[in-house]
Amino acid sequence: MRIVFLADGRSPIAINWIRYFCDQGDEVHLASFYPCQIALPLASLKIIHLPFLVAGDYTVPAEKKLLSHLLPVQIRTALRQRLVPYGINKAAMEFREWVQQIHPQLIHALRIPYEGMVAAAADLDVPLIVSVWGNDFTLHAPSTPRMGKLTRQTLERLDGLFADCQRDIKLAKAWGFPLDRSAQVFPGAGGVRRDIFRPPTHPAIRENGPLLIQPRGIRAYVRNDVFFQAIAKVQSQIPELRVICPAMAGVKEALGWVKKYHLEKVVQLYPRQTPPEMAKLFQQAHIAVSLTEHDGTPNTLLEAMACGCFPIVGDLESLREWITPAINGFVTPADDPSLAAELILDAFENNELREKAAQINVALIEKRADYFKVMEKVRQVYSAVAGVDS
Repeated sequence: MRIVFLADGRSPIAINWIRYFCDQGDEVHLASFYPCQIALPLASLKIIHLPFLVAGDYTVPAEKKLLSHLLPVQIRTALRQRLVPYGINKAAMEFREWVQQIHPQLIHALRIPYEGMVAAAADLDVPLIVSVWGNDFTLHAPSTPRMGKLTRQTLERLDGLFADCQRDIKLAKAWGFPLDRSAQVFPGAGGVRRDIFRPPTHPAIRENGPLLIQPRGIRAYVRNDVFFQAIAKVQSQIPELRVICPAMAGVKEALGWVKKYHLEKVVQLYPRQTPPEMAKLFQQAHIAVSLTEHDGTPNTLLEAMACGCFPIVGDLESLREWITPAINGFVTPADDPSLAAELILDAFENNELREKAAQINVALIEKRADYFKVMEKVRQVYSAVAGVDS
């Protein structure tokens, strides 16, 4: 199959998805708004210029980040929501000209903002699928009238929709996705590579003192301010606590919270990790905490569950599709540091709960989120939407 992807070429989530079709021998073309180098056998790679999107991004050299780099992530996100829509049509024209040279059988945009918006605006006579990632409807679509309009226009154009939770299928229909078109739920990264993310071979790996991981980094919808307050409360009860925070090394906001709550001896801020490195951290940690105000199904949640790491997450409808409180994890309002701290303490104190949850979660990932099982189903949907043999 000849497939064009429009996706963030730096994203491990997107690369995990795209890799499957490269490995299957399909002719795969990728367009990205971000400069990237990808170790995949792509037929072609095109960088599309989308004004106002890249400035301030972590991949941009420091001397080019301008004032946006100095702003909190929530403000940077809000600025993009207001400015980027004005560049959609220009980017769509560039994308259209490139795709017309390829003659693909299918286009798949991974995200509505802004990949899906550009693909829809290009108005190509090619079947189009868009993936919804956790915050497309809850954070981005309602942010401004123009973002809402572009979201609706994108949904109306689609031949198929993928979401990482049932909640987003319902929201898509409320935002105007045609009821007679294909809508499927698949994990955003295509599922979990269980050859990488699996329980530790030796249980003793978790016997080196209480270890907690916050795997989400700095994002507009992650309440890291609440997280670090909660950790300060937990540390007062568990002095030997260790906390690992990937993708926060050198980040000004994270360093500020660590200093504010006197956590220098507790918290380790790590750089971005490869999948095998993340798997090793999940295998060592007892608990994974993600306090979010918006979310779909985070891939880090599924990866933590696959490794037998006990999840504590924001109390959101999408996350309750995976977590049954006090059975295989805890949920908590993302704005309550005292309750988050209480649940973290409960989880550390209850070894039996964590062990039972680990068994449940490993089986749940095998049943619902195994990468190769999921992606075989995706291929079948691709073939049906494109009208080709699988």
